[in-house]
Amino acid sequence: MIPRTIQSVIESSITYYPVTLVTGARQVGKTTLCLHIAEKYGFDYVSLTDASMRALAQRDPDFFLRSFTKPLIIDEVQHAPNLFDHLEAAVDRRKAESGDNKGMYILTGSQAFNLMKGVTESMAGRISVIEMSPLSLSETMERGDAPFTADPEESMRRCRDTGLSQEDLYRMAVRGLYPALYESPGLPHNMFYSNYVSTYIDRDVAEMVDLRDKNLFLDFMETMASYTGQELVYDHVSNLVGVDVKTVQRWTSILVTGGIIRLIRPYVERSNIKRLAKRPKIYFCDTGLACHLCRCLDADSLKASYLRGPIMETFIVNEIIKSYGNTSTPAAFYYFRDSNGNEVDLIIQRNGMIHLVECKSGVRYDSGDVKAFSRLDNSEYVRGPSCIVCLTETPYPISEGVWALPLSSI
Repeated sequence: MIPRTIQSVIESSITYYPVTLVTGARQVGKTTLCLHIAEKYGFDYVSLTDASMRALAQRDPDFFLRSFTKPLIIDEVQHAPNLFDHLEAAVDRRKAESGDNKGMYILTGSQAFNLMKGVTESMAGRISVIEMSPLSLSETMERGDAPFTADPEESMRRCRDTGLSQEDLYRMAVRGLYPALYESPGLPHNMFYSNYVSTYIDRDVAEMVDLRDKNLFLDFMETMASYTGQELVYDHVSNLVGVDVKTVQRWTSILVTGGIIRLIRPYVERSNIKRLAKRPKIYFCDTGLACHLCRCLDADSLKASYLRGPIMETFIVNEIIKSYGNTSTPAAFYYFRDSNGNEVDLIIQRNGMIHLVECKSGVRYDSGDVKAFSRLDNSEYVRGPSCIVCLTETPYPISEGVWALPLSSI
């Protein structure tokens, strides 16, 4: 198993909460990691992919929970959302009996609507929810994640021994970062994603909505992939796919909840609210899946495609967000665009500061490429070190407080 940075976050959670829920898209490695934790800490384990266990959990949840020793890992808990009321009773009973109910359960599951509804309604104050992503660039190099900063010295240190060329990064963008593709290097990525999409639509999506035409949902996913790194205009997607706007909005929520895409909201301050974009930007959570859906099947095809910029922007944004999520470091993420077309790809808000990030697919840039940064000179927050993240192999200065940094340093 490739070591996962988020393991330490899960281990910390079980010392503070009675229930820890590890969520994320299918195939991000939830089960593999939790089995590793089970072996390390002596957890019992049951998976609700087993039909008999699933039926028991649905039919008699109290007996199901009593049938296993604690601590217990319940894998794929979304198959029995009725368990949450009974988990609540179990942890409250343990608290009353012994005064300590920490670390009783680890649950895993995709973020299906019914699953998260059960969390918010039954488990408030008793559960820690940890979202797991596909592999990070750092994890593939077994380097360990650290929250991204625009510090050039830290960037130099982190990229010094990576040995990743531009070609390597394009290949990684197309192959994507799902663990199975790195644990089995010979696995063709197009075969993996073809099976992934089919299974996702047949199982996950079909559980949430009545899909009369699965090919139509596939058309929707392909259209959304073509928008990665861009503002999401529901009307445009509606026209392209041939479904009404409300359906597009509902299906978009399904992709978000399933960990397939993320939406980043525009950055808004009171002083300029009337002049700013109001629509979110869409990012696929894995560029390999986006490339597959857009039929960019190899690095050369991506480099020649109009999607080169949006895909590499998606890659960069994902890696930055993973660096915070995998280390449980709080931060908020936005983008900026005003009515004059000035745009900043990513704003990281943290510790009373904002850090501005441009995401580029080339190598050489100058101060003209960050002129939009000046639009935030009068921000309510202190503007900290900012940068262009691109495919350069070594950092170099752009202007005062702004550097070009290698993608491989994230």
